[in-house]
Amino acid sequence: MKTVKVVLRNPLNYQDQVDYTIEVFDNALAQDWIPALKELLHKNLLLEKNFCFMGFPKTARTLDYLCNELNQHCKTINKHFPSYQIEEFFTPDNVVGYDYAENGINHDMMNRLHNHFEVLQGTVWNLSDYYKRADYETKYAIRQLNNICHEMETLILSQRKFNTVPYWVRPSQITTWLQAPRYDLKDIHRELFLVNGYDRVLGGVYMHWTQIGKTLFEVFRDEHAPELTDTVCEAITELKYYSGEFDVEWGNNVVYGGEQLWHNQEQDNFKKWLTDNNRDPDDPKLSLGYLPIAQVNLKQSFGSTDYNDIWDILGNHLDIYKIVVNDVEQTFDYCWSDLSYNQMQIDMMKPGYDYSSRR
Repeated sequence: MKTVKVVLRNPLNYQDQVDYTIEVFDNALAQDWIPALKELLHKNLLLEKNFCFMGFPKTARTLDYLCNELNQHCKTINKHFPSYQIEEFFTPDNVVGYDYAENGINHDMMNRLHNHFEVLQGTVWNLSDYYKRADYETKYAIRQLNNICHEMETLILSQRKFNTVPYWVRPSQITTWLQAPRYDLKDIHRELFLVNGYDRVLGGVYMHWTQIGKTLFEVFRDEHAPELTDTVCEAITELKYYSGEFDVEWGNNVVYGGEQLWHNQEQDNFKKWLTDNNRDPDDPKLSLGYLPIAQVNLKQSFGSTDYNDIWDILGNHLDIYKIVVNDVEQTFDYCWSDLSYNQMQIDMMKPGYDYSSRR
């Protein structure tokens, strides 16, 4: 059996390290994923550590830290664009809401933040004039508006759930690299959508979604099951690519047919909505679900399969230090807490920034 070893360390104490073992599945996508992951390690690309561990209620990337980072990025943008000013100042008190129906998130504040990002960034197909005119540091700052917005929302939601329904906290690990190569997804890969659907299990490893654009399920859930008009469909993208990147589910199992009746009902309603809109729920080309490629051996790695024990260990070690795949390994001896980290990312992304400025 092929395995992947991931070594984690404490971002506030680099000598404090733990590791876990991923056992790779014997399906076509998983077997193609391994060489793609090895290529990432060979190329020594920059692992994106500031948008990696999401939804852990216990983390060194606290709301105080995230708000401070966000305010610094806003300051950078305001300095570069005197004609466009972000007037909001973000604090833990004003990004948190107190309406249980709103999941503890101050959505008005988050919506204003995300609107700034949309204005300054534009879209993949139509980058804004602001983004084209921005220097390297400002382009990076604009990107962080989006990243930190989603990270704060996830953190607030996880901390709210931890105090009310701790079993349903949904921590995850998004393991991505800057400028990671992408490969065409094959029909045999897409068959996994029919096998797995939207099931997620504790320690499950899934192919990272490598492209921008909404899925059908996101439209159904976030936009309250609208009619699939041509305008709505323009924003929807089926998965076209895979890469060596991967996500790890650290939340408890949510599987169809299980005890989560809300999940069963949601999936049934989703399939009915698809059928009503002349979409076949059994068409793998629609990319309906998550693609499972491996499973963390929880007992071997953490000495327990209990989520409380696993979260206690992970919460203190939310920094990937090394990844080992058979005879290939790469050490990532840098961290978002390093003073030089932001500049490392900017330097890596300069070619892409130069390209976007010419478009």
